[in-house]
Amino acid sequence: MNFAPEKKTTNIILLITAFVIVSLILWNTNSFFKKFKEEERFKMEIWAAAQYELQSMPADAEIGNLPIFVFQKNTSTPMILINKDGSIKVNNFPKEHENDSIYIQRKIVEFESQNTPIAIGDNVEQLATLYYGNSEVLNKLKYYPIALMLIIFLFGAMIFFFFKTNKASEQNKLWAGMAKETAHQIGTPLSSLLGWNELLKSENINQDITKEIEKDITRLETITERFSKIGSTPKLEKHNIVEETKSAYEYLKLRSSKLINFSFSSKIENVPVLMNPSLYNWTIENLVKNGIDAMRGKGNIAIEILLDNNYVKIHIADTGSGISKSDYQNIFNPGFTSKKRGWGLGLSLVKRIIEEYHKGKIKVLSSTKEGTIMQISFKIANV
Repeated sequence: MNFAPEKKTTNIILLITAFVIVSLILWNTNSFFKKFKEEERFKMEIWAAAQYELQSMPADAEIGNLPIFVFQKNTSTPMILINKDGSIKVNNFPKEHENDSIYIQRKIVEFESQNTPIAIGDNVEQLATLYYGNSEVLNKLKYYPIALMLIIFLFGAMIFFFFKTNKASEQNKLWAGMAKETAHQIGTPLSSLLGWNELLKSENINQDITKEIEKDITRLETITERFSKIGSTPKLEKHNIVEETKSAYEYLKLRSSKLINFSFSSKIENVPVLMNPSLYNWTIENLVKNGIDAMRGKGNIAIEILLDNNYVKIHIADTGSGISKSDYQNIFNPGFTSKKRGWGLGLSLVKRIIEEYHKGKIKVLSSTKEGTIMQISFKIANV
């Protein structure tokens, strides 16, 4: 049974539902904002009416309680009152700006863009003009949809990364289980090969043949050990990285095509590094084989070991077609491959072995159409 279409339909429904919910929240917020703004306008019109009543009263008349009550209650909306004689009165302004004419003129322009000014007067005479801005609550409400969208985005990102990490963890367990099972399955025929080789030794057979068979059996044992260690933390011990690199180099050189020219150089003989030889040799093998594939089976492979302060660096160079700069990081992602055949697991395993298990670094040092140089870096162990 194929559940992919059903899963895809479910994802589309969830996406549409999320979009509808967000749209409804934004629409509701916008409606609430407009309603709140209308109520703010109504409140300011009441204030303007109270101001008109105050300015229309005779000088010796007693001020009623209602205008005073209106004036006292409005403590949140910033406003500027310009009387017909040009005098300016501000309300709900920061004290340091109450007499700042430049600041006030700038605010008049800003308030006019936010809200239509209210004319105070009657059909015969206009006594004053009221400019008012949005209250602090209204300004905060304006940013509410942005804050809401940010929260939804962060929540969605958190869910996405949770499921992605969970899926990656399940895949890692699956690959580790398959690797251990492969190691177990190889063990049985390997034991038989050891027995058959001992039997061949007792026969009148060229000993060089049995020695080469022994080397390949040892190699199979190494491969079995590698697979058995996937998914578990390997034991790191102090080893001479020059010797281990040369050992891997010699093995690959002997069993590669004569069309490949191998070279090895190191000005130092002994560099101690905390490492697992089996896994480290695996990385060298993967990098060299990738280089051979890039050269299509013909070219030069050069391995060089250099010292750089407290670090030792191993360069594996080939004369292949190179890697595009945009893929310098992608080549280490599981599943990424430029080959027609292949699962794209080799370099992802190499990165994991070097960086997670050995706390080293691996990167594409340089790459052109003339070839690629891969670099592995390890911290030198204290002698």
